[in-house]
Amino acid sequence: MNRRYFLMSSTAAAGATLPASALLGANDRIRVACVGIRGRGGAHISGFAERPDAEVAALCDVDEAVLEKRAREVEARTKKRPATYTDYRKLLEDKSIDAVSLATPNHWHALGTIWACQAGKDVYVEKPCTHNVFETRQIVAAARKYNRIVQQGSQSRSSPALQEAVQKLKDGLIGDVYMGRGLCFKWRDTIQRTPVEPAPAGVHYDLWLGPAPKREFTRNRFHYNWHWFWDYGNGDIGNQGIHQMDICRWLLDVTYPTKVSSMGGHFMFDDDQETPNTQVATFEFDGLGKKKFLVFEVRHWMSNHEAGLGEGKKDPNTIGNIFYGSKGYMVVGGGYKTFLGREQEPGPARSGGGNHFENFLNAMRSRKPSDLNAEIEEGAMSTVLVHLANISYRLGRTLKFDAKTQTCIGDSEANRMLTRKYREPFVVREKV
Repeated sequence: MNRRYFLMSSTAAAGATLPASALLGANDRIRVACVGIRGRGGAHISGFAERPDAEVAALCDVDEAVLEKRAREVEARTKKRPATYTDYRKLLEDKSIDAVSLATPNHWHALGTIWACQAGKDVYVEKPCTHNVFETRQIVAAARKYNRIVQQGSQSRSSPALQEAVQKLKDGLIGDVYMGRGLCFKWRDTIQRTPVEPAPAGVHYDLWLGPAPKREFTRNRFHYNWHWFWDYGNGDIGNQGIHQMDICRWLLDVTYPTKVSSMGGHFMFDDDQETPNTQVATFEFDGLGKKKFLVFEVRHWMSNHEAGLGEGKKDPNTIGNIFYGSKGYMVVGGGYKTFLGREQEPGPARSGGGNHFENFLNAMRSRKPSDLNAEIEEGAMSTVLVHLANISYRLGRTLKFDAKTQTCIGDSEANRMLTRKYREPFVVREKV
């Protein structure tokens, strides 16, 4: 990957010289700051708070009501009130913080990670790790330049069952694997339409917007529904779907595609949503002369279950992966199952998860990025697939991708969509 770097400020860069985490002893508790704590951030708080080797030392959120609620919860659980911040930049000035755990909206992931690396802190960042392709290069470059431990929140990578599934495919259990499918059939009702109104009291809306364009506040552009607006989110292929996309790329043992094509639309509902609620994306890979194919599907309404995924539940969701080989197929969803031969006889199977937060903390102590199950460069590669699919969908044409240059061949319009215009001072910079 082309290594490009960033500059937050000379002060932040100087703070990276001697990070607090470099002084950790075997018995020291790692001091974690959780950032973006209304939704998924609540799981981050619980994940670190339950660890005897970690302490939730600080919280940050632009919504003061959410911030106070979470601070009371942490205090009740740990008997110690965490420091609280509404401005992430102020949090980064605290040299006692060893790591930040980011569960902000997608448009803040890259900048939040880069600033933390420059401030000498390790980072656990939710998926997708960036909002666009340009940021995937920058986020990796920052981790390398500042020698940081940076993990994408792809929890499946820490599952012993899926680690075993990877080995089974490498061992040839289902033969020559030629195709993988990612299924994101998740029931999502209309978001309707919401009017422009003043931001709620206690909400620091300009900080929430950060790198995104200045727009007036609406309820749909804020809590959770930001996923369905291009300024902040990446649709469901980049929300739930990035989990299955990462699993697809991992088990297929591929990196970047040579061709990407995506179609779909926003069907049935007349509402504020910009991103598609039905989408099919196809990716062609040509690794070492052996072609592989990845198909990804998003559906938000009526759908069937497939290959046992979602069956037996009282909800309509079908979330998982299917891999096809010359000797059988493998189904992944909370573990894996295999079906072998023309008769599709049941083969090896295993269920059970792992602890992704524990893996991150262990890698912080070892100072070895290779100990991470979802090291940021792996996360970045999977995230690129999401962004390319969305660009293809928005342009209505197939993209030819050059992995070396990280550009779309002969397509200037697509290449302009690999990045965005940033709003000062919330800028992901190209060079130091």
